[in-house]
Amino acid sequence: MKKKKYSYFIIILIVIISVIAANMFAARGGNKSVVVNIPKGASVDKIAEILEDESVIKSKIVFKILSHAKNSASKMKSGAYRLNSSMTPSSIINIIVKGDTISRWLTIPEGYTIKQIAEKIEKEGYGSAAEFVKLAALEGDQFDTPFPSPGKNLEGYLFPDTYLITIGITEKDIITEMYNCFNRKVYEPLKKDISASGMSLHEIITLASLIEREARVPKDRAMISSVLRNRLDKKMRLAVDATVLYALGEHKSRVLYKDLEIDSPYNTYKYAGLPPGPISNPGVESIRAAIHPAKSDYLFYVAKPDGSHIFTKTFEEHKKAISEIRLLR
Repeated sequence: MKKKKYSYFIIILIVIISVIAANMFAARGGNKSVVVNIPKGASVDKIAEILEDESVIKSKIVFKILSHAKNSASKMKSGAYRLNSSMTPSSIINIIVKGDTISRWLTIPEGYTIKQIAEKIEKEGYGSAAEFVKLAALEGDQFDTPFPSPGKNLEGYLFPDTYLITIGITEKDIITEMYNCFNRKVYEPLKKDISASGMSLHEIITLASLIEREARVPKDRAMISSVLRNRLDKKMRLAVDATVLYALGEHKSRVLYKDLEIDSPYNTYKYAGLPPGPISNPGVESIRAAIHPAKSDYLFYVAKPDGSHIFTKTFEEHKKAISEIRLLR
């Protein structure tokens, strides 16, 4: 029995010595300082590969073995880290597990309003929601832009994307980055198409923001765009629930008849034409749908329980579709 315990002790000791030796000799050496970006959801295999490619570690195999030995493989956090080739793999693992970043990833979903973006920024610890709203909704004209300025309210122009945000950055810097991203990913690649669409940039982004909030499945975007364009051409009120919710300043699962009475230029049940500006910050696919609507004669749509829509040409057909959907619900 004593001999068996002694054997276990020797095996454990060998493993410990091997791990320590691997850690010490796996250090890359030198004094190269680099900033390494670890993307969201990266596995330990991917992290090891990135670190080896950046010449921070000597062996990704040793790094993975150490990560599992330290029970850290699933605990590593995304973000940007300032690392040095003189660090041991064990110390690098500790830094990434701790999340001692100089920058972190921030994802802004498509269709978020300025208010929702501000709340997320504050929740993630990047600044004040109130300050962000003040700058983006009331003082937007202070930001330089290579595209036609929307004025004081930047709703619609803060591009939804995943950003690597430096710790300690200001709210103004975040807005500037989002604004610049809109220019890179929307205005520059699509400005010729926007010019040929017969609508201004502001009209396209406003229309896209309605599409973004109304479309629940991607395939419906172009058809919803077609319906809204057709109604605009016929001088019909758009009657979009999402504009009423924007006017109310709150999210509700159901728009009530009393809600439709709100006196706001954003209430498209009350006022004809597009609202004065975007009601959300749309993604590029909704913007493309606004520029390139499907060809149809449809004037109405209603959402099914699965999020897709039934499109109809007449009010009678629309009422019938509503009755069918009520039965489904």
